[in-house]
Order: sequence, then C-alpha cells, then structure tokens
Amino acid sequence: MHILRKKMKIYNTLTKQKEELIPMDGKTVRIYTCGPTVYGYSHIGNMKAYIFMDLLKRTLEYHGFRVKNVMNITDVGHLVSDADEGDDKMMKTAKSTGKTPWEIAAFYTDAFFSDFKKLNINRPDVVCNASDHINEMLEIVYKLYDDGYAYETSDGIYFDIMKFPGYGQLSGLDLEGQIAGARVAVNDEKRHPADFALWKKAPKEHIMQWESRWGMGYPGWHIECSAMSRKYLGDQFDIHTGGVDHIPIHHENEIAQSDAFLGKKAVKCWMHCEFLQVNNGKMSKSIGTAYLVSDLTDKGYDPLAFRYMCLDGHYRSKLNFTWDGIDAANKSLIRLVDLTLAHKEGNDPVTDEEVNRFDSEFTDAISDDLNIPKAMGVVWNTARYSKKSVRLYDLLVKFDQVLGIDIDRKRIGITAELPEDIKVIGEERIIARKNKDWKRCDELRDLLKEKGFAVSDTAQGQQIKKA
Repeated sequence: MHILRKKMKIYNTLTKQKEELIPMDGKTVRIYTCGPTVYGYSHIGNMKAYIFMDLLKRTLEYHGFRVKNVMNITDVGHLVSDADEGDDKMMKTAKSTGKTPWEIAAFYTDAFFSDFKKLNINRPDVVCNASDHINEMLEIVYKLYDDGYAYETSDGIYFDIMKFPGYGQLSGLDLEGQIAGARVAVNDEKRHPADFALWKKAPKEHIMQWESRWGMGYPGWHIECSAMSRKYLGDQFDIHTGGVDHIPIHHENEIAQSDAFLGKKAVKCWMHCEFLQVNNGKMSKSIGTAYLVSDLTDKGYDPLAFRYMCLDGHYRSKLNFTWDGIDAANKSLIRLVDLTLAHKEGNDPVTDEEVNRFDSEFTDAISDDLNIPKAMGVVWNTARYSKKSVRLYDLLVKFDQVLGIDIDRKRIGITAELPEDIKVIGEERIIARKNKDWKRCDELRDLLKEKGFAVSDTAQGQQIKKA
C-alpha cells in the first residue's frame, strides 16, 4: 500500500459528476459488483466490466485505502427478459441440457473464475451465490409488501414504482411520458408497466423454489443484489459497480427497493463501465462475435493482451475490439515487457527528481476517475526512458500493482494452451537450440508446421502458436 498523496475522484452516475472518494465509515471503501448469471460462458465484453472492477480496487489499494469488495453469482431468478417475462435463464439451460441448475451453476462458475485467473482479475473478498440468500431476500420483500411498496398478482409480488418518488433518478427515465410496452412487456395485472417482480410464484414443475407467505416461489433478479450487498456491506455502502446496460432497469430497481426498504439512500456512488464493441458494432452471439477468452488463446494470444487493450480505453468510453487490435495490443505488451526488463540490469544514474516525476504523473492520472489511458502514457515514457536503471524497473513493477499485466515477466507468451504432443516437440526443439543442433531445430520446425503450428524465436524465447 502507498500513502495517499492526491485526492481520489470518481464519476458518480447518480449525480453525473466527479466526486472525491471519502469512505462512509472513514476507514474502508465498501464496493458491490453485479456478477455473472452462470447459465453460460462469459464473453470478453463481460470481462471488460470485471477488469474495470479489478482496476478500481487495485487503484484504491495503491492509494492506501482499505477495500472490501463483494460480487454475487446469479444462479436463480434472472429471467430471459428483464421485464420479468419468460423462463429463468438457469431453468432454460437446465431444460436444454438435461442437467440440474446446480450442476450448470457449478460448471460455469468454475469457468468464469478460470477466465479471471487468465486475465489477472483478483477474486473479490466475498463471492456470494443468490440461492444461498433466499431468507435475506424474503426479509426485504416482506417489509416492502407490509409497508405498501409492493402488491400481489397472480404470478408474483411486484414493486409499485409510483410509491417511490425517486424512481428514474439514475437513468433519467421519464415515467410520465413512458408508453406501456416501450421498455417492458405489458402485463395487465401490473399497476405500471415498469413495476418489477420482487418474488415470483413457482409452478409445480419449477425446479428451484422456496417457501414464502405466498406459497412456493423464487426471487426476482433485482432483489438478490439488494439483499446480498446489505448482508456483507451493511445498510449503506460506498460504491456499486456494473455495466451501463444495468443502469435503466436492474440498478434503477435496486435503488427503488433498497432505499424504500431502508428509508434512506443505500449506495453513495454508482460507477458504470461502457460496452465493448466488435468491429464498431454490437457484440452478438447470433452472428458469432460474442468472443470468449478461449477464443483469444485458441488464436494464440496471451489473455493479458486483452487486459492491455482495456487499459488503452477509459472505462466510461466504448472500446472497439478487432482481431487486428488484439494483435497490436499483444505486440505492444511484449514490447513493454522488453523495455521493462531492459531496466532491470541497468545502472545509469537516475535522480530522485526523475523517479518522483514519473511516480507523481502516474498517481495523478489514476486519481482522476481512473484515467488509465493517461497513466499508460506515463508507463511508456518511463519504460522508454533513455537511462536504464533498476530504479525505473522497480517503479514500473510498482505501477503494475494497478495495471495487472505482469510487466516483469521474463517470458511473455503469445502461445495458446498447447496440446501435450506439441509441448513435447517444442521442448525438444529448445534443447536442440541450446546444443546448436540447427538441423534438428529445422526438422522440428517442419514437424510443428505439419501439425498446424508456427514457431518463432524471440528475445523472450521460443513461441509456438496455431498457424
């Protein structure tokens, strides 16, 4: 940790301005992040938001703040439509695969955190499954119903948004001008088309259901986050993060139910990460552009090249993904590691003034609403500095506490996770090179080519990737 040398300012979606971050309890910054619905693999657009979450925590800790961050795993209650219509996403996958929702949740949760590890995203302090917190959710639903904020229909318990005067404050939604069905599907039993489900009544065939006042049922998606954030962070906490797609429905509904339940504001600051686009268009599963981390490694790219790509754009700006772009990011990352390592053995004299200038510029950038692109400019200026000094190497390693790109690696791979037989051939070729058996090296190169792999020899060592 470092001593805070500059005020930390962050952009609050609720107030539409940058605000100085001062922990509500004067000690610990408490953060809640909306996690994945684990019915399928998370794509790199999802991962952009979690990289932002990670950068935020790393930056706060770099400044010397104590941080407690909580992230949920949605394994029940998230319907196919955010308008509370259709099947539960977990149930839909269960029906199509013949597996139980619990099996599906366990599999995709493991896959999710495997991608976290590949992208150097630190696991949050608390990870909580929605299905383990039904009692906490029902406590809120019961009180909202008893206090007149909710009403019963034939299919569930709904929040009456007209009873909450502040509804729409986050997204700027104009309730008076809203046309029924423009934002959510029409439900004749709803008092307002934007009223949302707190609790759904379950049909007998529904696998995931729990006892309630209204019989067997399951929670609405939105109530989960209100219940779990309250349990682990208290009634009020500092920051709630998520993607911009959560603003108009999920987070607007969270504010309504949490603040109505508490009788006061639950979240001080809302921070949102912008979309990742593909070829300047929307990421889409239907056209095959919802790329996974495994798609990057299958093409021979280090997953940290994607993390590096995210560092080149501000979290509140859209980022465009292209294969040419990830290739450029991969090469830039390799170059940055090369430049960093060049300082490791350097002994040129560098003054305190020179080191402090770079250090101060980096801290100023990250203190200004996580201006990581500006901070990366400082990183490159430091790495390219004409004097080669271990002091600058140490400084770059310190910067990497925020960046998380393993800037001091001796080897940086552009290789995929290789099949075992390819690894064996590669290892044999490394030995042949050490023995200066160039003929054998060429034979093994040809063998790799026959198997569909290309090999190159770089300053970082031998690198193999799919041809």
